[in-house]
Amino acid sequence: MSSSTDPAELLAGPRGAQLRLGLAIKQAEQAMMAAKAEALRGLELTVPQYAVLLQLADRPDRSGAQLARGAAVTPQTMAGVLANLEAKGLIERQQSEVHGKVMLSRLSETGRALVDEADTRAVGVESALWSAFDPAEREQFRSMLLRAVAALQGP
Repeated sequence: MSSSTDPAELLAGPRGAQLRLGLAIKQAEQAMMAAKAEALRGLELTVPQYAVLLQLADRPDRSGAQLARGAAVTPQTMAGVLANLEAKGLIERQQSEVHGKVMLSRLSETGRALVDEADTRAVGVESALWSAFDPAEREQFRSMLLRAVAALQGP
């Protein structure tokens, strides 16, 4: 590998691939999602479905677009998630009084009963990650991840 300090040169090609941060970030995200999916499987929920239920527990009457942003999925994916949650009886949807084409979602009684158990299971996964770092490392790690987001989103 070159002794250059130019990141493009250091990260280029097969030798540089092992130094890239993107792969490590993606592997960490996939491991987190797989662990949460396994934790939620017994409740017959997917991670995006759980994300919607948790958002609605905090703020009812949200649109599909709002929920999609909060769950980090596309609006098209969210449409399917909401249809599945409604079919399971976990949410109720109604037309917005302000915008006739917008459907607002809220938890049903069944959804309200399920969200606490789902969150307990998801928090168990987060706790395992939390425990892998001491308090200073957690804060540094969070700070670095936020800096990575800012660097990739640009000014």
